[in-house]
Amino acid sequence: MKIGVRAHDYGKRPARQLARVLREEGYEAAQLAIPKAIAGIDSYRGITPRQLEEIRSAFADNHIDIAVLGCYMDLGNPDAAVRREAVENVKASLRYAKELDARAVGSETAYPHLAAEQKKQWYPYAVDSIQRIVEEARRLGAVFAVEPVDCHPLDSVEAVLDLIHRVDDSKHLRLIFDAANLLTPPDIDNQDAFWTSWLQAVGSYIDVLHIKDFTLDEADRKCPARLGHGLVRYDTIRRWLHDEKRDIALLRDEMNPQFAKEDVAFLRGM
Repeated sequence: MKIGVRAHDYGKRPARQLARVLREEGYEAAQLAIPKAIAGIDSYRGITPRQLEEIRSAFADNHIDIAVLGCYMDLGNPDAAVRREAVENVKASLRYAKELDARAVGSETAYPHLAAEQKKQWYPYAVDSIQRIVEEARRLGAVFAVEPVDCHPLDSVEAVLDLIHRVDDSKHLRLIFDAANLLTPPDIDNQDAFWTSWLQAVGSYIDVLHIKDFTLDEADRKCPARLGHGLVRYDTIRRWLHDEKRDIALLRDEMNPQFAKEDVAFLRGM
């Protein structure tokens, strides 16, 4: 296992400076959303070979593994033009992944928080987008990792299993597992059973863990918290990691650099 971080939590910097900062902070891996993290690049399209080489060499020289090339695309949006743009951005990133030696390209299935009926409406569009993306990943010999989220179309074990069945390609479709993005108030007091159900059903597809924590405000809205100071209980997930003994990246998401040392210690404890 390698511990890492969402790179743009440290701001938008030149590639070599960013990679050096991550190494000095004690990380071994990163989720890199290039337009959010690399100075001088503002789009997922049109990144030049020279820019890609600068990024690749900066991260390689500092021994930072690019575990996920992040996209944050609205893959389930019912607007065909929005969806097409999102798919093309992911496909471009799949090509970049080969140049950067990135393990996978990752995305959620939506931008906004959706109500239950909206999630049902958006789900078929998300599946179609992912099928198109996986076709490209297969052609390139790359990997696409999708992230389930409780307020997005891919919101449950059942939805993930349905997607896996429809795509039917465990080599090119993998999962990013973010416990904090799946945990909702009804399951907070029953986390052992909740995480066990997820991990038994789809654990073999998980290649990356996002590690973060949260508290709830008066309206039950999630508020980011330091690791170990919120409501997420990682004991079941930690045991699963040790039982699996696979090369799974642990990436701190929503990092507050002020608490980086404590959070890195938490990650190492996993």
